[in-house]
Amino acid sequence: MRARQNCASSKARHRLDDWRNRVFCEDALSGLARLPEASIDLIIADPPYGLGKDYGNDSDKLEARAYLEWTERWIDAALPKLKASGSLYIFLTWRYSPEVFVMLKQRMTMLNEIIWDRRVPSMGGSTRRYSSVHDTVGFFAKGRDYHFDLDAVRIPYDEQTKKARSRSIFVGAKWLELGYNPKDVWSVSRLHREHREREDHPTQKPLEIIERMVKASCPPGGVVLDPFMGSGTTAVAARRCGRDFTGFELNLEYCKLIDSRLAALQDAPANPAPTESTSCP
Repeated sequence: MRARQNCASSKARHRLDDWRNRVFCEDALSGLARLPEASIDLIIADPPYGLGKDYGNDSDKLEARAYLEWTERWIDAALPKLKASGSLYIFLTWRYSPEVFVMLKQRMTMLNEIIWDRRVPSMGGSTRRYSSVHDTVGFFAKGRDYHFDLDAVRIPYDEQTKKARSRSIFVGAKWLELGYNPKDVWSVSRLHREHREREDHPTQKPLEIIERMVKASCPPGGVVLDPFMGSGTTAVAARRCGRDFTGFELNLEYCKLIDSRLAALQDAPANPAPTESTSCP
């Protein structure tokens, strides 16, 4: 009951323009309606996958048709919030990525299908099909002049590789000095139970992945929107990279978790500015 009272009193305090660096404890569909249009540089969406996961509510328990209808509703609510130079990353399972990609290609330009190899060890699995060890990520742009800073996410070559490229045609080559373009298969370990980043959330994404997206696709000082904040990794990544954030999360306990993670950044050198707390609308 106290949580409901806090939400109600908070609603009166927040103005329409008081949305940057806040995670609102509410459903994304209602919250997105209050955000100004063309105000967001990047959307990173990690929605429920439709696999029946327990997020403290029934948000991941829709049947296929209802799930796709819901997906279309939140996409249509979120895309008008993007600037003309904005882009979208969306995490999906292979079960629904074909339908959702078609849905998005009718509204945006698809730039990449990224495969996140979760580095799951081979420990059994189904005996009637191959084991699924990846997530699918779609990368889409709103317009032709989308922001993309390749230099911010290049992967450095090791010294042995640099030394091997000693021929004159390689001298001074920018790509050799700065590193190579990340490929569309990202091999990054999932956050196992003993991982130092791990929080109490069933589908938490690694900071390494989210920070790459933020650095490449949101300009410094820009705003990242995450409609399904979960454990708050997008908010943490945005602040670590010098960007603002906003987003929504249904589960009040996850909102408290996000608060805690952001508070831990306040004294960290990588944090460029004080963080705001999560808020109910």
